Amino acid sequence: MKLTPDQMDRYQEDGFLVLDSLFDPSEVAALSEAYELDSLVPGPHRVLEDDGEGVRAVYASHERSPEFAALVRSPRLLGPARQLVSDKLYVYQFKINAKPAFGGDKWAWHQDFVAWRIADNLAAPRMVNVGLYLDEVTEFNGPLIFLPGSHRSGLLRDARSHDHRSEQHLDPDDIALQPGQMRELVDQYGMVSPKGAAGSVVFFDPEIVHGSAPNMSPFRRRLLIATYNDCANPPMPVGEPRPAHVVGRDTAPLELGGELTPGGAR
Repeated sequence: MKLTPDQMDRYQEDGFLVLDSLFDPSEVAALSEAYELDSLVPGPHRVLEDDGEGVRAVYASHERSPEFAALVRSPRLLGPARQLVSDKLYVYQFKINAKPAFGGDKWAWHQDFVAWRIADNLAAPRMVNVGLYLDEVTEFNGPLIFLPGSHRSGLLRDARSHDHRSEQHLDPDDIALQPGQMRELVDQYGMVSPKGAAGSVVFFDPEIVHGSAPNMSPFRRRLLIATYNDCANPPMPVGEPRPAHVVGRDTAPLELGGELTPGGAR
């Protein structure tokens, strides 16, 4: 599949693009089942909520699950990503952010590329985030909120907070934008929260300002985010690199796969 010129223009203008119901219910069901199984696997790739019980995020599922290994090579994700960034891409990061019903925490206002610049010494935002809704996203269950056009403001922060949670994982709270900054940015760009059915996909720029509110609803909200990076733009960490489940080591260009099938075959 290929994005149209109009879609390409909208992405460049707004910093994000939503494609409704790009994956059908049976495909979403298979991916959801794969996530539920993978979220039970213990290890440092799991990030828990502050209560120590709920799962806040799971990293690198594409390295353990054939369903997700096939997904990152799907023409419906990799094809448009190539149009937006480069013909040669690899998976820089893969995570599934989970907001359980009645308890999913907020994600502070931030820019993703700030984290990657600080932690991984990444040279340029030659990347694209691809978010796949594993659940219907509504105004009630903590949707992503974007400031459209804010990706053209450049980096708005250059250091992490001193009281950060982890040396390896950068939580948005570690690089959160300040209230004064946000007031000015919202005055300039406004806010929008793309909603959609499970199976919808949002492509978004690594420099767009975004965040999300807590999930107070009885409906869960699981968001899969595959971040593709230009193979010519690898991390150049000054010290010890972050763990492989956080920052992918395999920088070989991905080959397009086929359509998803049960069990992740392609």
